Amino acid sequence: MKKFVIIVAGGKGLRMGSELPKQFLPIGGKPVLMHTLEVFRKYDASLQIILVLPKEQQDFWKQLCEEHGFDVEHQIADGGGTRFHSVKNGLALVREPGLVGVHDGVRPFVSVEVIQRCYDLAEEQKAVIPVVDVVETLRHLTDDGSETVSRNDYKLVQTPQVFETELLKRAYAQEFTPFFTDDASVVEAMGIPVYLAEGNRENIKITTPFDLKVGSALL
Repeated sequence: MKKFVIIVAGGKGLRMGSELPKQFLPIGGKPVLMHTLEVFRKYDASLQIILVLPKEQQDFWKQLCEEHGFDVEHQIADGGGTRFHSVKNGLALVREPGLVGVHDGVRPFVSVEVIQRCYDLAEEQKAVIPVVDVVETLRHLTDDGSETVSRNDYKLVQTPQVFETELLKRAYAQEFTPFFTDDASVVEAMGIPVYLAEGNRENIKITTPFDLKVGSALL
């Protein structure tokens, strides 16, 4: 079965407090984004990688690839105004049936085991997302203040979120709404159930200076 992954990297570095977009910040001697592409290539040498980048960042990315001798094969699609539109642009390059994953470019520490699990399960379940347990106490905001809720009723969602290709294409043919916060929410809007797979705790999203320190420690 043909496998694809769309890696979305449209960050501007605002929460990082940096002029350099977060996906290009160095960690372990090379940009975050390179680590992300490498782990997917490690999972499957035949995986078709589609990197979604804003047009204004693409020349800089190519320059970084030359400087670091980065040779992981990938295609580039133009970023859109929202994550929804960026994924949709990436999907336009997926022209064969099979499985397609969508992954955040600033999640370089997803394990090969989690990637494998999500793709394997998606062959049967059609729509799979990795999740981890909530370990903090949660409070729900109410009109009168707040109240404790059971953390056992919640999960933290990660990527890659993996789907049967035609299913995801149909989902992204829908009109955009602000409620589409990830790919699972887009698929669920069609009434399709999403299967939960075990993620890995290290699969953090690097968006703040603190995350960058944690990432350096993980490396």
